[in-house]
Amino acid sequence: MRKTRLVVLAGMLALSLAACSKPAAPQTAETVTEGTAAVQTEAQSGIPDGTYQGEGSGKGGKIVVEVTFADSKITEIKVLENAETPGFADAMDTMTEAMIAQNSIEVDGVSGATLTSTGFTQAVADAFSKTGATADQLAAVTAETVKDAREDSYSADVIIVGAGGAGLSAAISAAEGGAKVIVLEKMSMPGGNTLISGGEMAAPGNWLQKEEGIEDSKDQFYEDILKGGDNENDPELVRILADNALPAAEWLRDDVGVTFEDYELFFGGHSVKRSLVPLNASGVELIDKLTKKAESLGVEIHTSTPAKELVQTDGKVTDVKAEYEGQEITYHADRGVILATGGFGSNLEMRKKYNADMDEKILSTNSVGSTGDGIDMAEKLGAQVVDMQYIQTYPTCDPETGALLYVGDVRLDGRAILVNLEGKRFVEELERRDVISMAVTEQTGGVSYMFWDEDSMKASKVNETHKNEYEQLLASGNLVKADTVEEAAAHFGIDAVELQKTIDQYNEYCEKGKDEAFNKRGDLIAFTDGPYYILKTTPAIHHTMGGLKINTDAQVLDESGNVISGLYAAGEVTGDIHGTNRLGSDAIADITVFGRIAGKNAAENK
Repeated sequence: MRKTRLVVLAGMLALSLAACSKPAAPQTAETVTEGTAAVQTEAQSGIPDGTYQGEGSGKGGKIVVEVTFADSKITEIKVLENAETPGFADAMDTMTEAMIAQNSIEVDGVSGATLTSTGFTQAVADAFSKTGATADQLAAVTAETVKDAREDSYSADVIIVGAGGAGLSAAISAAEGGAKVIVLEKMSMPGGNTLISGGEMAAPGNWLQKEEGIEDSKDQFYEDILKGGDNENDPELVRILADNALPAAEWLRDDVGVTFEDYELFFGGHSVKRSLVPLNASGVELIDKLTKKAESLGVEIHTSTPAKELVQTDGKVTDVKAEYEGQEITYHADRGVILATGGFGSNLEMRKKYNADMDEKILSTNSVGSTGDGIDMAEKLGAQVVDMQYIQTYPTCDPETGALLYVGDVRLDGRAILVNLEGKRFVEELERRDVISMAVTEQTGGVSYMFWDEDSMKASKVNETHKNEYEQLLASGNLVKADTVEEAAAHFGIDAVELQKTIDQYNEYCEKGKDEAFNKRGDLIAFTDGPYYILKTTPAIHHTMGGLKINTDAQVLDESGNVISGLYAAGEVTGDIHGTNRLGSDAIADITVFGRIAGKNAAENK
């Protein structure tokens, strides 16, 4: 398993344990440790036997654990409370096994789940500190790393590299076509960027549009995609995406079992509201249902198994060389290999190579696994890459971490405005992501402030749907809730007088039914009474439009435009679909549409 050493945390742990290094008081058989619900047994020179509670802070908030020690060994760790995202929460199981096997708190965190790993380690360290012991009193053990048994080679009809939304869609499609499928995933859990996304999906002519009386069509969606990408897209690929987006959404709903909410969102750059929202407005719903469906069809998913090389036999891609815990494994594909490895938003050097502006000063929303592996492997076989310079930033992200802020979806519900430190609007709130991002970078401090009222909060319910994020933002001070506009503005030092003028002017536009300043699309809804909310945000790298050139059958093309036999690709690893800029919610449509096409065609390539 690929892991990352939590060096800073280990140092913090050593200091905290040193602070607790006073000799433990003699214990009687029935001594109860105050505040820990721990019952300690007879006196001993090592760690007092017993069960202790500890608390840490993970990505989703508070993590509470219960740790049991016996004979100076960690015998059990239970997670009593956590709000970590499914998938990332599995990191705690992995680390529990390692801590017990190594009898140590200082184990490697799980790559891709650093915040969860850190919070879990904090919680266990907190529990250990209540024993009054020091780290050197943990009994030394010799333990082998716990890992699944792996063969040196595997064979299947279709080998898929990447277990995100595209890879899992491809796997299901291939399996439904009768193929034996193995999926390789470099991270310790399936999901990729899809897992940490909002999971919204553009689908023209969908069932909710019909209920709302919204007129839309495949052609209108097609034109929106081309316009959103400044017509740098491949029209043939865009046509496939536009024509198959609704059937793909219906497939997710009816075949895969994805639950969609009963409302839509209006993403910037679209001409109408057409974006479906999965349960809890989270990609967790998509990955959970896609994974279960794939496994029900017999698909094998090998996690912690990064692919390293593609191998051709007589001009056809037949094998993938991968690694698992230092072991080299060859995966043979009788029919085809599908690359679904995502983009390169987390590969700083690759970003700078193609676009010098996308340097270390810009944070990223991406999974740490988005490092362009599939692009690199395919290029070594002569694959053609396109649009690599087009790297998109999402305009409203956490100014400290770069994470997507789903509380900010109130903007996509048409119920918020963006202002600068001077209290003035500076861009249309439903413009394209790249346009808003560029506008934000030109404001004081390179940040924007999203303003909305209580009616908007009740209508959007972002504080309920994304409760943990909402509470964390309030605690960090990047979100403020106040009874008056003046009080909310003062929290960030925003010019309150100008902000009130901006609100009053916007309300006038709402009365007229036309935004005379920025021509904001969608419904115009005036602000009313408080409490009022302001969220501080900044742009962060979100999507790489460039990647492998494919045809309408999802086959990878070489530099001369010829098909590389046996090689397919789908999702963010590909290019030329979104042009210079991807419209919000088009990615889920893209990965599902082309994932299904790749899976079907690879399965039929006998």
